[in-house]
Amino acid sequence: MKWYLETGPEGSVVISTRIRLARNIADIPFPCRMTKEQSAEVIERARAALFGSDLSGKFDFIDMQKLTPARAMSLSEKHLISPEFAANREGRGLFLSKDESVSIMINEEDHIRIQVMLPGMQLEQALKQADYIDDQFDEKLKYAFDENLGYLTQCPTNLGTGLRASLMLHLPALEESGALNNFIAAVSKLGLVMRGTYGEGSRVNGSFYQLSNQVTLGISEKQAIDDLTAVAKQLINQELEAREAYRKTGAVFEDKVWRSFGVLKNAHILSTEECMSLISNVRLGATMKIIDIPLEILNEIISEVQPSTLIASAGRNLDSKQRDELRAKIVREKLVGL
Repeated sequence: MKWYLETGPEGSVVISTRIRLARNIADIPFPCRMTKEQSAEVIERARAALFGSDLSGKFDFIDMQKLTPARAMSLSEKHLISPEFAANREGRGLFLSKDESVSIMINEEDHIRIQVMLPGMQLEQALKQADYIDDQFDEKLKYAFDENLGYLTQCPTNLGTGLRASLMLHLPALEESGALNNFIAAVSKLGLVMRGTYGEGSRVNGSFYQLSNQVTLGISEKQAIDDLTAVAKQLINQELEAREAYRKTGAVFEDKVWRSFGVLKNAHILSTEECMSLISNVRLGATMKIIDIPLEILNEIISEVQPSTLIASAGRNLDSKQRDELRAKIVREKLVGL
């Protein structure tokens, strides 16, 4: 089963965990300075290292240049690759595990970006898995590393551990109460950052936020994970308290949940923004036992109704009206019998 169709620890609030490690090969220029021949060399050296390790047979290789724009952006919508990696595919490759929990981007901002995604809050487990994959590469490739600066990366903000750890959080009650803005300002002082649904520069859809570390230099991987965990636990507790306060509005809260479910189940046109907002309301109701619907079904809907994913699954270009109609059809079919 794909990781994004499951619900993990603290799943009522935490949708997913992501660990990403940035690495570069010592004797090849950073991607911004590479020639086409060097880009191809990085791909081949990464392929030889991975397929010559214990991980051989567990990954499929995808030549990004051979993907349609819709297929590439669909991978980004599922958080498997970055939007920039999907938009600029020349000279880039992707190793993707069978369950899509691990994606290794080759020639993104750095030569190698190892990404592990797990459902719910599983930071330590995801880091352990990422470190194991990193060790397989490290045995066969000489990384760009400095005793004082740590792992050398194209962007200075990733120097040191090269680690970016993040949690995707569903925070509708804190958002509704207006308390979230204060929290966002506070976490920045702790070396963390709150971003939109798809990371840096993205909008927030359906009250889904990314909480991640910013500091990579002068701090260990363990410390980065511990700091993120501590802040996340506070945020989870505040969100759950806000949900209980929201519950006390009684009919107002329940009506919002049931109205959202009714629209999802019967609509024939749904925009992405409206769909995500309605799913957010229903998901909140499901976690609070207002409505009986498995979170896994809602996760599946979210993964299938994004714009490029709809185009990729249809196998042809769709205008906005066609996407909105297909999105509504998919949602209705998923909710049959519920």
